[in-house]
Amino acid sequence: MSDPPVPRYGTSALADLPPSVLASLGVPGASNVLDLPATPRACVLIVDGLGWELLQAHRELAPFLASLAGTPLTAGFPATTVASLGSLATGLPPGGHGLLGVQVAIPGTGRLLNCLRWQDDTVDPATFQPAPTVYERAAADGVHVSYVGLGAYKRSGLSQATVRGADYLKADGLGQLVGRAEHALGEGERSFVTVYHADLDATGHRFGADSPEWRHQLRFVDLLAEQIAEILPPGTGLYITADHGMVDPTERVDVDTTPALQEGVALIGGDARARYVYSEPGAGADVLAAWEGTLGDRAWVRTRDQAVAAGWFGEVAPGMLERIGDVIAVPHADLAIVASEREPWLTRMVGMHGSLVPAELLVPLLRFVRP
Repeated sequence: MSDPPVPRYGTSALADLPPSVLASLGVPGASNVLDLPATPRACVLIVDGLGWELLQAHRELAPFLASLAGTPLTAGFPATTVASLGSLATGLPPGGHGLLGVQVAIPGTGRLLNCLRWQDDTVDPATFQPAPTVYERAAADGVHVSYVGLGAYKRSGLSQATVRGADYLKADGLGQLVGRAEHALGEGERSFVTVYHADLDATGHRFGADSPEWRHQLRFVDLLAEQIAEILPPGTGLYITADHGMVDPTERVDVDTTPALQEGVALIGGDARARYVYSEPGAGADVLAAWEGTLGDRAWVRTRDQAVAAGWFGEVAPGMLERIGDVIAVPHADLAIVASEREPWLTRMVGMHGSLVPAELLVPLLRFVRP
């Protein structure tokens, strides 16, 4: 089995966008890897779930987005919202900020943390994700920084981990997103505004990325992007990107009904397309063999040390290694690894993501500068 593609950290990865934006705004010490033009104001529109390959396949449904100059970036691993929002917040690969997937082990506790729901009050978001944010760096240099997103997310643990330093502006509809962005972009002599839109991803999870519902939602995304471009102050840079792509796997392997995948396993984390398997003490080799034997050539199955050495996570910061499973299983075929009893919410999803295949790993970087 060939090795998977590795995210292009440091050259053309999602984590390279935030420092490039800071550099374009004149923030000292920021590296402009993506060669963004110098502007006094910048707006980053994050469209959750808008993979590069999905956009290319449906250009006729998104004429404004298709008209923009664009190139693909790689998300980090896993190609999922938590990890990517962490990278967009810090400019670090997932190994650097520690938000390593939707469900990761809390070291030393024998428990998982769902980083999307963050229902464990014993886990402090500022400690769990300790890296400074790009919003804090920009604000320290006098840039007016705002983040526009759903009101329900304002006080979530994930937002506390990733949006520190920005003024969080609640917006619960497309018009509100545009209006809040317009106001925020006019603040101060320099401004940095991030707009986050979740509906395309939610539609894909429920109906699939190959559904009429997803395609109709893409039309709304195109209109949103066009309206944001129209309200930009002159000289403002607009950068449109995403956190991951999406596929609709039809085959399921259910850990909860497959005894071979349960032997020696303490916890199952990660996502259906990027599984973390935490083994019982001394059972790591047996768990690896069982998962390799069961999944065969339908998934990349690696030990934690192998995946880290291959660069999947980028540089792994101290204290982050134990959050990663002892064994990592990443489907690359038409396959999802589910756990129907433990995760019924995930098992019901149609569209999924997390893998290192291009359909999930590649995201767009579309550029527009208001004349």
